[in-house]
Amino acid sequence: MKPGGCSFVRMGKTGNTHICAIHYACGRAREGFTLLEVMISLAIVGGLLITLLYTLNYNLGIAERHRVITISTHLAKEKMYEMERKPAGGKGQFPEPYASFSYETNVKDSLFPGMSEITVVVKNAKEEFSLSELVKKSK
Repeated sequence: MKPGGCSFVRMGKTGNTHICAIHYACGRAREGFTLLEVMISLAIVGGLLITLLYTLNYNLGIAERHRVITISTHLAKEKMYEMERKPAGGKGQFPEPYASFSYETNVKDSLFPGMSEITVVVKNAKEEFSLSELVKKSK
């Protein structure tokens, strides 16, 4: 082993120590990180953060869509229950807190004798949910 504890250290003719470029790679002649190392680590961390943010945004979008579909389903079932008791076509808005949802109801004869088809369509700015049911015709 040469002076300084590294095999890459050479002694010059005048007794001066010369350190070759490979010596810098072993990490004994310096402290801290080079600019290149810092930039590479920042690029890796940045790539991971972008992936994390994309995944989070994607999952939040899915959660919002599921929330809208769940609310639409409940509102359509509620409107369908009203239509079973008193079938009539029409349009309207749901009251607060569901004012962003609108509905459209339709009653038509079914292919089956003595039955009517009730359709309820609940709409939001992003989604549309449709629910149909066969009921016995009222006399």
